[in-house]
Amino acid sequence: MSTVVRRTVPAIAAVGALAMALTGCLAGEGAPAAGGGAATSGPAEGTEWSTDTLTIDWATYNPLSIVIREQGILEDTLDGVTVEWVQSAGSNKANELLRSGSADVASTAGSAALLARANGSPIQVIDIYSQPEWSAIVVGADSDIDSVEDLAGKRVAATVGTDPYFFLLQALEEAGLTVDDIELQNLQHADGRAALDGGSVDAWAGLDPIMAAAEVESGARLIYRNVDFNTYGFLNATEDFITNHPDVAQAVVDAYEQAREWALENPDETAQLLADAAQIDLDVATTVIQERSNFDVSGVPGADQLAVLERIAPVIGASGDVQGGQDAVDAALEEIINDEFAKAATGE
Repeated sequence: MSTVVRRTVPAIAAVGALAMALTGCLAGEGAPAAGGGAATSGPAEGTEWSTDTLTIDWATYNPLSIVIREQGILEDTLDGVTVEWVQSAGSNKANELLRSGSADVASTAGSAALLARANGSPIQVIDIYSQPEWSAIVVGADSDIDSVEDLAGKRVAATVGTDPYFFLLQALEEAGLTVDDIELQNLQHADGRAALDGGSVDAWAGLDPIMAAAEVESGARLIYRNVDFNTYGFLNATEDFITNHPDVAQAVVDAYEQAREWALENPDETAQLLADAAQIDLDVATTVIQERSNFDVSGVPGADQLAVLERIAPVIGASGDVQGGQDAVDAALEEIINDEFAKAATGE
C-alpha cells in the first residue's frame, strides 16, 4: 500500500450553502451547492447542531470506521450530539440499517449501495473510504477445486447483496457459468466461513478480514482473485439525513478524511485496531491493511466509482435481485452520487 499521505483541508462553512442544503438543494438533488461545493463542518457560531443524535455504523470491512470510533473523533467534534455506533456484519446488514432508519450513515461496497438504491432505498454515497481487494473465491485446504469452472454443481456460500456475491456472479460469468450452475447458499460472511470450515459447502465467496483469517487459521485457499471485480468502499447516508442534517453529514465526512490521513501515516497502529475490533491475529490484520486495503484514494465519489458500477450494473440487473430490472439499476446510477461533502472535506 502506498504510504503517500493525502493532506486534507477543513471544510469551510458558508451560510448560503447551509441554507440551500437545509432545503434539500444539494448537488445531485436538483441544484449545485453555493461556493463551489463548500459545506459546513460545524454549526454556525452561537447555534447548535441540527440534531442531537447521530447513528452510524462501524464494520470490520471498513477499518476507517474503527479508527473513528476508537479515537472518538466524532464525539470530540459533535459537542452535544449523542453518537450511537452500530455494527454492520456485511453490506446487506448496513443496507437494512439505512432502509429501516436504524442508521443515518452506514458503509457498504459500491455494488451493494447500487443494489439498495435500485430497490428504492433513498441513499446516496457521500464519501469513498477505500479501494479494497476484499473479495475472492475461497476453498478448503484439501479441496480439489482449483478454478471457477470447477464450481459447477458445487455448494457455494455467499452473502446475497454484498460485494462477494457480485464478485461470485462476475467470476461465474467469466467462466461461462451462471448462478444456476451452482448450489448457492445465502449465508452471512462469518457463517460462510464456518460452513466452509465444517464442510457443509464446497466453496465460499469470502470477505476480509474473515477471509484472511480463514487463510491463516484454516489453511483456506483463494482460487480466484480479481481486483477489478471488487467495488469501492462506499459511505452512504439517507437522503433525509443529508437534507435535514448537512452540518452533521459534513462532520462525518470530515472525520473520515481525518481517519484516512491517520491510517496512511500509521498502518501498524491501524492494523492493531482492526485486530482488536475483529478479534483476529495481528498478522492477519496486517495483511488486510497493507496488502488488500488502499486508503490512498480520493474520498470524493465520482467518475472512477461510476465506471466500476457501470461495469457491474448489467450483472445486478440480470441477477433477479432488483424488482425494476435494468431500468431501475440505470436510474440508480444517475442518482447515487453526492460529492458535495467530500469535496468540501478534501478541498478538491
